[in-house]
Amino acid sequence: MAKPNLKITEIFHSLQGEARAIGLPTVFVRLTGCPLRCHYCDSAYAFHGGERRDLDEILAEVASYKARNVCVTGGEPLAQANCIPLLAALCDAGFEVSLETSGALDISAVDARVSRVLDLKTPASGECHRNLWDNIPHLTAHDQVKFVICDKDDFDWACFKVSEHDLCARAGDVLFSPSFGQVNPTDLANWVIESGLPVRFQLQLHKLLWGDEPGH
Repeated sequence: MAKPNLKITEIFHSLQGEARAIGLPTVFVRLTGCPLRCHYCDSAYAFHGGERRDLDEILAEVASYKARNVCVTGGEPLAQANCIPLLAALCDAGFEVSLETSGALDISAVDARVSRVLDLKTPASGECHRNLWDNIPHLTAHDQVKFVICDKDDFDWACFKVSEHDLCARAGDVLFSPSFGQVNPTDLANWVIESGLPVRFQLQLHKLLWGDEPGH
């Protein structure tokens, strides 16, 4: 029987630039392909191409970096069915695993040991209609919800969704991040403070350090 394989854009070792594990040395496994086209996407180079690699080969390269944390990202990782066994295999190997997913695809089959970072799409992303709200009941305190904010309307919409779905109680962290180069981070920080919501403001550390260069 053929081993599971996935189309991989890159595997690299860097610092986690956002979410709960920010600043920790992390191995990133970037899968190829995405059904969404958010206008601010910073990984469009992962939409096409990539290299087919089997599960054992991926695990061996991840292990070679000797980091405890692994982030499976994209593109949209869950667009490849074999992402599910990859996540389970990484957990079985003893890694602390997170999954960066758009929230447009079903997360219910993801191994419970994985911290799912659900990136809910705001209206200004152009892909708000793709949010799969049936994912919300599957969230646990191990998971995280992220909103990339492009303008004040996005912020107001995100605040409404946080309250409507009681996201701060469902997920371990709710993260508000400014769309890079689109909204003033200080403005967003002030909006978060004024809102009174227990959400976490974040900047993308990797962009502050390395800009938009792939491999970081």
